[in-house]
Amino acid sequence: QVQLVESGGGLVQAGGSLRLSCAASGRTFSRYTMAWFRQAPGKEREFVAVIRWSDNSTTYADSVKGRFTISRDNAKNTVTLQMNSLKPEDTAVYYCAATLGVIVTRSLYYGYWGQGTQVTVSS
Repeated sequence: QVQLVESGGGLVQAGGSLRLSCAASGRTFSRYTMAWFRQAPGKEREFVAVIRWSDNSTTYADSVKGRFTISRDNAKNTVTLQMNSLKPEDTAVYYCAATLGVIVTRSLYYGYWGQGTQVTVSS
């Protein structure tokens, strides 16, 4: 099992940057594919970015491509989401998630979730 704790959310003006971190417990962190999802008020949870355990390859939602970067440090059991050029529509609660599965862009296939961290982007 793995437990996840996010940090780094906050309030930022449009065009600004934030860096989210997710700290994971457990000795097998390196074997988990790690992702970030987000959920805005009144909307469904949506995929943001993923980094695969096997080769560190990444995939991004079209809405964040070129602005967000996901990375991981297996030695420190952390995954990070660097968010640049933030827009008001990026406002949401951001969740870190972990999976051992192969379908990695759908929240249904993630068994481990953090508590979420609020990101608010003002216009």
